[in-house]
Amino acid sequence: METYVALPLPKLPFISPKLDRNKLAFPSSPSKQRSSQSTRLHCQKMYVPGFGEASPEAKGAKNLHNFFNYIAVRIVTAQLQSYNPEAYNELTEFLERHSLNDGDKFCADLMRESSRHKGLAMRILEVRSAYCKHDFEWDNLKRLAVKMVDESNTRLMRDYVLETSHVESEK
Repeated sequence: METYVALPLPKLPFISPKLDRNKLAFPSSPSKQRSSQSTRLHCQKMYVPGFGEASPEAKGAKNLHNFFNYIAVRIVTAQLQSYNPEAYNELTEFLERHSLNDGDKFCADLMRESSRHKGLAMRILEVRSAYCKHDFEWDNLKRLAVKMVDESNTRLMRDYVLETSHVESEK
């Protein structure tokens, strides 16, 4: 197994032209001993403090998991409203008494309410899985999230510059 050593900033080739680039790019083969000069540049992602046991992606996935449960409940409720008013009323009464903040707890409580509610819970689990796997537009989520961050950053920086430069905007 190869190991990579991150170089300190002053030794990066784009900062220090004296660095021998031939010794940077390729790790040595397993049969050869690595010299201290033969290292590979290894970029790491940003360290995000304060997340403890889970990465920001894991926290985001947990929130999406609960969101998918919310979406599934909305879909099932809409379906029931049109073809099974009795089940619709049972589900809406259950919704009034139980929070959707934790999707798994909501479904577990729904399953244990009664045998009729168990069927509703199973339907919600089925819809939640199908929506996540087949209907949710993951690429669109990334595109929209990046767009929102970029637009928000631009707006905040523009507002700050206008505020601190004492330039009145043209109206």
